[in-house]
Amino acid sequence: MLTTLAVANYRSLRDLVLPMGRLNVVTGANGSGKSNLYRALRLLSETAQGGVVPALAREGGLQSTLWAGPETISARMRRGEVPIQGGPRTAPVSLRLGFAGDDYGYAIDLGLPEPSLSRFAHDPQIKREVIWSGPFLRQSNVLLDRRGPMARVRAGRGWRVAAEHVSLFESVFAQLADPQAAPEVLSLRETIRGWRFYDHFRSDLQAPARQPQLGTRTPVLSHDGRDLAAAWQTIVEIGDARALAAAVDDAFPGTRVAVVGDGDRFALEFSQHGLLRPLSAAELSDGTLRYLLWIAALHTPRPPPLMVLNEPETSLHPDLLPALARLIAHGARSTQVWVVSHASRLIAALEAQADCNSIHLEKQFSQTGIVGQGMLDAPAWYWPER
Repeated sequence: MLTTLAVANYRSLRDLVLPMGRLNVVTGANGSGKSNLYRALRLLSETAQGGVVPALAREGGLQSTLWAGPETISARMRRGEVPIQGGPRTAPVSLRLGFAGDDYGYAIDLGLPEPSLSRFAHDPQIKREVIWSGPFLRQSNVLLDRRGPMARVRAGRGWRVAAEHVSLFESVFAQLADPQAAPEVLSLRETIRGWRFYDHFRSDLQAPARQPQLGTRTPVLSHDGRDLAAAWQTIVEIGDARALAAAVDDAFPGTRVAVVGDGDRFALEFSQHGLLRPLSAAELSDGTLRYLLWIAALHTPRPPPLMVLNEPETSLHPDLLPALARLIAHGARSTQVWVVSHASRLIAALEAQADCNSIHLEKQFSQTGIVGQGMLDAPAWYWPER
């Protein structure tokens, strides 16, 4: 489980360190930085997929994602005595992402290459990567230290060079995941690859979830929900079928959902009290179909290390939000859950859970911060120096 998340110089996240629990809900006013925090977490996950630099390119490049304000905001600027203004850059360009967990911590520092004649002069490079054990970085608990093209791993009380020519635009997860030479890299890579993001369930009239689909065992629901019927049947056969039925009844009392189909094609049927025939997925409202997708996602027989739900209240009637909160809390029993939401009713229901870690974001001087977090309230965190 992640215990700390840290981001520096990414969009409005100038320097943010936040604690994480088993169930986390992130909220705040529009423009407070919720989407930036979500995107930073997705960018961090790309390090284990080998695509952190291409992911930055899709966002417009490093220059577009960097903090756009001054390097420092003086006390006089904060008091309004002088306008907020920048000056010549004194620190190197640096976008930093990291986390600490129960087993390992990880940090990555991205910057610009040295001046050259290359056409890729603005292509970001990985300047530093560090993996450590324990809740925060110390010199004594570093397990892997990568500076530019050279990476070394801990060997007893000393160090062993693992590679001298590591690609500057690829993470160590793509180049050094050797179970013998660097087992911690392999372990952490597979953990990050297991993170699951849901933010684009389709429920429109042409949504694949509304149509019969070829059924194969599906322990993990796809990000767009196209294999809903197969995932549902998989939970029935190898997951917790009773909890699945209870989740349906909690939201839609007296309702039963079944998987039907001819041959290898699966489809959902929604049997509701008072109707003479079951409804097909094509007949369901957007909100009902989306809620069934959340039930399938949160009852997965293969819980991930981290599941991130971005605005799960979309298309749902407010009366469904308390049931959705109970559904999310049930999922948090087997996986760490991160919810980004601005629905006050859902937030209140989640915050009523005993183990909920509520993070309210605010923006001051265009910087995202956590409401009520003082300098001594943030978790201990130290960035590796270049």
